Amino acid sequence: MGRSSDLSSAGLALVVGLALGIACAACADPVPSATWTAALAKATAQGLSGEIGLTDRTGTLSRTALSAPGHPHRVGEVWRWASVTKQITATLVLQEVAAGHLGLDDRLASRLPGFSGPTAGQITVRMLLQHTSGLPNPDDTPTDAAQGLPSFYTRTAPSASGSGTARVASPDAFGYCAGPAKAAAGAGFSYNNCDYIVLGALLEAATGQRFADLVRTRITRPLGLGTLSLADGTTDPATMVRGRLDATHPEPSFTLATFGASGALLGDPADLMAFDRALLNGRLLGPVETGLAWTGDPALGYEALGTWAFPARLKGCAGPVRLVERRGGIGGVEVRNLIAPDIGRALVVFADRSDLDFGEIWQGRGLSFDLASAGFCHGS
Repeated sequence: MGRSSDLSSAGLALVVGLALGIACAACADPVPSATWTAALAKATAQGLSGEIGLTDRTGTLSRTALSAPGHPHRVGEVWRWASVTKQITATLVLQEVAAGHLGLDDRLASRLPGFSGPTAGQITVRMLLQHTSGLPNPDDTPTDAAQGLPSFYTRTAPSASGSGTARVASPDAFGYCAGPAKAAAGAGFSYNNCDYIVLGALLEAATGQRFADLVRTRITRPLGLGTLSLADGTTDPATMVRGRLDATHPEPSFTLATFGASGALLGDPADLMAFDRALLNGRLLGPVETGLAWTGDPALGYEALGTWAFPARLKGCAGPVRLVERRGGIGGVEVRNLIAPDIGRALVVFADRSDLDFGEIWQGRGLSFDLASAGFCHGS
């Protein structure tokens, strides 16, 4: 639940030899091409319904709602952002790093003394950002018999007016996530929502503000976003798009707020494009922090800090294109946020089915590859 796919070790050979940072300035048309329209039609034919947006540094190039029979969509609906939330959390952490308030190699025990996990003295901020902490995984909690999901995500969450250390951003940071470690700190990559739930608590401790307030004051207000917010125990599921497991089965019920800083943000796709533009234009992070956020580690499957960053060959571009990818998926909703820094464009995809085959860009196939090629390189 909330797990994002990443580059597998079997595919690394396809991209290890490509050089990072190769610009492709001649790749992108100034406006979406006929190829972009064809790519949207192909996505619809493959069952994608939701909203797809394309932006460059200056503004939105395309916003399109795609509908399926019985599942109409319109531009501007509110969607859960799922694990794209982690990209926002990582941005907030790096702002604290830039301000000198946090260090990537700071130990969790020193920055969050109330966290009682047995390996807190060995876990660093960087490990949390890169999923190498070895913390327990909420996906491993017993299955909720009624919903068929890990019970961590189906329990009642605190409301925004709750008090104490169990805040909305981290309702279990001092409970389940502080339990027995799954692995030694730094032993290897293991995707885990506890990492970012704990980062939410760490940000609250470092700033004295609730995570929801940090998002509001540092992201939503400065960028003039209209819908971005953090789900809490009072959030009505009817206010956002519901997903499907496949063409005929609706998604189960869960409490979005339980994902906290790992996956509980919701908003309009236009707000995500505005966030991407702010990153491309250096409005949220300086060049040093942006470089940290967008440098993938080949040893970790090109995991960066809150994203995956890797070079790939797209159809229509003469050379490899540097890509920054963040995926998300909760219940029956899938999200893809893809930035091409050297081209200066970003692609966002919100889909209402979890069984879609987005494929792998580095394999040169699938919906993500087709849309990225058309949006970034006018590939056909």
